[in-house]
Amino acid sequence: MVAKQEEKHVLPLTGIRVLDFGRYIAGPYCAALLADYGADVIRIEAPGGNDDRFTVPVAADGSGAMFLQMNRAKRSLTLKPASPEGRGIVRRLVETADVVVANLPHDVLVKLGLDHDSLSAINPRIILATASAFGRDGPLSRNVGFDAIGQAMSGTVHLTGTPGQPHRAQVNYVDFGTALHLAFGVLLALREREATGKGQCVSGSLLGTALAMSNGLTIDEALNGIERQPIGNRSFGSAPTDLFRTRDGWIVTQIVGGPIFARWAALVERPELPADPRFASDILRGDNGEELSVIMQGWCIARTSAEALAELAEARVPAAPVLKPGEALAQPQVAAMGLVEPVAYPGTPAPAPVIRAPVDLSASAKIPPCRAPQVGEHSDAILAELGYDADAISALRAQRII
Repeated sequence: MVAKQEEKHVLPLTGIRVLDFGRYIAGPYCAALLADYGADVIRIEAPGGNDDRFTVPVAADGSGAMFLQMNRAKRSLTLKPASPEGRGIVRRLVETADVVVANLPHDVLVKLGLDHDSLSAINPRIILATASAFGRDGPLSRNVGFDAIGQAMSGTVHLTGTPGQPHRAQVNYVDFGTALHLAFGVLLALREREATGKGQCVSGSLLGTALAMSNGLTIDEALNGIERQPIGNRSFGSAPTDLFRTRDGWIVTQIVGGPIFARWAALVERPELPADPRFASDILRGDNGEELSVIMQGWCIARTSAEALAELAEARVPAAPVLKPGEALAQPQVAAMGLVEPVAYPGTPAPAPVIRAPVDLSASAKIPPCRAPQVGEHSDAILAELGYDADAISALRAQRII
């Protein structure tokens, strides 16, 4: 009896080619998410590398920590796209591609021939995914910006920190959120193309993402008329949600909902608190959270972090240690979830602990872990795929086009 041949699994985005003209996070991370699930992503950067390659260098060639994360599993083509020869290469690339990712201002896209009108004239099926600070229209549309601009203009910086000293988040959540929105939009556009045969432009903005993420706060003020002020690490809508010092460190708790609040009150030996009208709901507990934080701080300071977290876990109260970046990846839970995938890059002292798309599909796998490319590592191979012979490639390199 002949055994049934095992069916070869095809990754969800196999056969999709993405041209990544992105910079820093919003564009490159969108493309990286697509690469994780099988898209052929070609990163296009200037001869010698773009500035975003060298931020926080960790490798002998100067490539940076975020670059290794943002550009995993991509191929690298160096190119001057504004030169006549570069435009010819871009045209051939676009003819073969499904998606172009370019988080650049619209006027720059037009100058480089990467706006959707120019791209669709070459390939009507092309999908352009673009992000800018403020979108295409409006009085700020020509202004440039980074993550902190979105944070500041969404209201969250004002509400973070303490009165008189606003703080921004160190993690670039606006950039990452924009990348996620773009990847979502690309998948919608690919699905729509199945029906229409035509591509379209997927547009995102840092301000739009930041406002979407802070929208609960803006709706609160619009409808309730409450102009909230910064309250440190406490929460407007629950309590005791705060950071607390223990005998040997810090922990965080987030007490949301009546049942959890009742369990917390029992744990800290204040069983009368749930019946107090000041603490009858999450929003009232948030309004009166300073008193609850004082109670919790008194409970925590008598314990080590491990002791406090063990008691909170036993009571099924949400809590966690406040970890340093160097401690974050060493947690047993991280190992159990398989989140870290070490990837070796030439010239790093050890494999980079890269975390790819933290989502699992029950019937679809990611591609095997693959490192970010070195500058121009795949230029010859990609140009050969486009029909350039060895002499033509050598001439382009001699002219510093690639």
